[in-house]
Amino acid sequence: MAGVNQQSKKSPFFVSDEVAKSVLSIESAIEAIQAAYSQLVDHQNTPPRTIARDPGAMLRALPAAPVGSPYFGAKFMGVTSDPQAGTFAGAGWVIVLFGRDPARVAGFVDGKFITGLRTAATSAAALDRLAPAGPIRLGVLGSGFEASMHVRAFAAVRPLQDITVYSPTPERRVEFAETMSAELGVPCHVVESAEHASKAFRETADVVLAAARSYGEKPILFAEDLKPGATVVSIGSTVPHQREIDVSVVECCDLVVCDEVGEVIEQTGDMRAATEEGLAVQDKCASLHSLMTGAADDALAKSQIRMFKSVGSGLQDVVIAGVALDRAIEAGTAQSLPITFST
Repeated sequence: MAGVNQQSKKSPFFVSDEVAKSVLSIESAIEAIQAAYSQLVDHQNTPPRTIARDPGAMLRALPAAPVGSPYFGAKFMGVTSDPQAGTFAGAGWVIVLFGRDPARVAGFVDGKFITGLRTAATSAAALDRLAPAGPIRLGVLGSGFEASMHVRAFAAVRPLQDITVYSPTPERRVEFAETMSAELGVPCHVVESAEHASKAFRETADVVLAAARSYGEKPILFAEDLKPGATVVSIGSTVPHQREIDVSVVECCDLVVCDEVGEVIEQTGDMRAATEEGLAVQDKCASLHSLMTGAADDALAKSQIRMFKSVGSGLQDVVIAGVALDRAIEAGTAQSLPITFST
């Protein structure tokens, strides 16, 4: 479906959030991510994100030109806040896709659903290579949108035997457990405190998902929470001031697979803290590309505890937005915009 009817269309298309939900599946997103990271991935086609800000606004840009894709482009995320009150006001996402031969604006895709989907799909794509085959018992820290998307994605690559969840808001974690259990047909147990979660994870969790930073940016996952042979997926610390996993987790992991190695090491609060503690973080890290191509197989075979650490990438956004655009055009649900751009 790559580039469906794009060369004959001068006007760009718009794919709404609802349309993206209707044409994308978790399985299709995971497959697209695995294919994308099996191609050449370097700073030429997925350069570092850039951030512009003033006291009340922040714009994050994530550009990418995926190898073999009919599209290249960028996701833009805008966030506003009240600088005097220190409160969040709102956020919006848009993915702009350019077609090739010749270069032109091919589409605008609402980025809200795709942001959650691509993060979960990327984690699941990594987990599929990191975790041993067979059913897993899953521990979850967090009960929000990202946590639920990840559990659904994990269920697409591994049978889930059971789920244990903890988050600080009782009603949210209960709702999460009821929803996941009903959707997936899997027992989902709620624990009442971080201490109970630690004990439960240490005894049962083959995979631990950390998807909820704590208030005050304090680490919420520690080495003592992990059982031997566990796989950790950490997605909540993506900028220097954010914290999610303790330095002890980084220390006990033999292998840390990163979607963007340089950004994970240099830009996440967790890895910066580990570096400041004297850990040779770089020596533990491997790229998601190396995991997909088998280049990291030796390190994986030798690892006892392994982690996937994600900051997100424009590559993920552009690849999945491209799938959404093609499928929406094919389904007739993409909106042709009454505009053209000069080229």
